[in-house]
Formats: sequence, C-alpha cells, structure tokens
Amino acid sequence: MTTEQNAPAYEWSAVQDAPVRELFPGIRLRPLWKGGNGAQALVLEMDANTCWQGIDVHDPGPEEVFVVSGVFNDGTRDYPAGSFIHASAGTSHVPQTTTGCTLFLFYPEG
Repeated sequence: MTTEQNAPAYEWSAVQDAPVRELFPGIRLRPLWKGGNGAQALVLEMDANTCWQGIDVHDPGPEEVFVVSGVFNDGTRDYPAGSFIHASAGTSHVPQTTTGCTLFLFYPEG
C-alpha cells in the first residue's frame, strides 16, 4: 500500500543561527520566520537593566509575546517566564527588564 503525504512544507530555523540585529544597546532581535502576508516570528533578547528607547506601538496588527526566560516588564507590570501576552493593534508599551529576558514574538499581520 502506498500513501502520499500532502502535508504543507515545513520551514524552520534555529535561534543560534538567526542573524542578530541590535535595536538598542543590550536589546537584540533575531528573525526566525516571515510569511508572505507579512506575518513574522522573532526572538528578542534583552540584557539586564535595559529599556526600549521610545514607545513600541503595535501597528499594523497585534503583537503576541511569550516570555521564554527572565522577567519582562511592559512599563506597567512584570511578566515572568512562561507568561503569554496578546497586545491588540494600536496598543503600545515601553519594553524593559531589570533581570534580562528572552521573548518569542509573533506578529500575525506583520
């Protein structure tokens, strides 16, 4: 018996192999995947005692964040490792951390 698999192609990447772009001192972005519709997945690494320069506005769509390690602060409250945050389009915050953190970011609409 022959079976055919019609599963969609997988795309994968490893964080350690992703190119690194320093956004601000001590804050690095590593792109993991980008979809044809503008969706993208990234890893953001923040060293201890770093703060985003300015306000991070979620535009054109929402931002979804999973705190992989450390403690992330959005300017209002702390989110420890294991936390999930959904920020609707048009919302904003000032990302920061005192402990350092690693975040998985997903932008379903770019």
